[in-house]
Amino acid sequence: MDRTSSSRTASASFRAAYDEALGRWPGPVEAVELPTPYGVTHVNSCGPAGAPPLVLLPGGGATSTVWGACAAAGLARTHRVHAVDLVGDPGLSVPAPGRPVRATEDLVGWLDAVLGGLGTQGPVSLGGHSYGAWIAAHYAAADAVRRSARLGRLVLLDPTQVFAGLRPGYVLRALPVLVRPTPERIRSFLAWETGGAPLDPAWLRLQDEAAAFPTVRPVTGPRPDLTGLGELPVDILFAGRARCHDAARASRAARDVLPGARVDVLPGISHHALPLTAAQEIARRFDS
Repeated sequence: MDRTSSSRTASASFRAAYDEALGRWPGPVEAVELPTPYGVTHVNSCGPAGAPPLVLLPGGGATSTVWGACAAAGLARTHRVHAVDLVGDPGLSVPAPGRPVRATEDLVGWLDAVLGGLGTQGPVSLGGHSYGAWIAAHYAAADAVRRSARLGRLVLLDPTQVFAGLRPGYVLRALPVLVRPTPERIRSFLAWETGGAPLDPAWLRLQDEAAAFPTVRPVTGPRPDLTGLGELPVDILFAGRARCHDAARASRAARDVLPGARVDVLPGISHHALPLTAAQEIARRFDS
């Protein structure tokens, strides 16, 4: 069964959970379907139409709905927020048949098409969490000419595989979820990684439904070379209690690579809970 037909088969319960999570967002949300060479990308947009544009990429498997808390914390008042469902991941984006995303170059081309399709006026602020931050970092590093035309700011939220590798213990814990996801395995993994932090029940229900979503092998590759970012403003926020990497070591590496960036470690916050439980701090990153 191909990815498109499988997602339609499972869409009733998944879409119900998706809509419930999206219902936590502030104000009206506009759904946009953007054609790209790699399929149709679903974007949820909110905030004043004339406000500075902000594009947000979620972590792997999280869907665009994870940004609701950040939108409610103020981003939807100060920005036109465009939250993206990653193509090939759980969500409402639909990959093109016969054109899978297999390499970092594909991801960069896909994101460039998304940014172009949004039709924003002027440069955008680009933010990402975890795997989404890895994609954003690769995009910023890929082409100085394109970057200068598209980007006005880069915000990386606990980026994985950008400044430090993954801890072996984290990989071992994550493997069963990646190989054969079930709601029980997902919840157990999240409880372990977040230290039992309270998470949005609607978001957890959506994570349960994502277990039945057709799996697509995630794109892997080298760390992005960020040494040529020039004057692009960069903010990096690490989760102090992240289990995926050593936040202190990763933050030191980030300062070494990007001495002009603002780099901070947020204590008491885990990697997967960051967009849900640190929304106020994240909103300040984009407003300051």
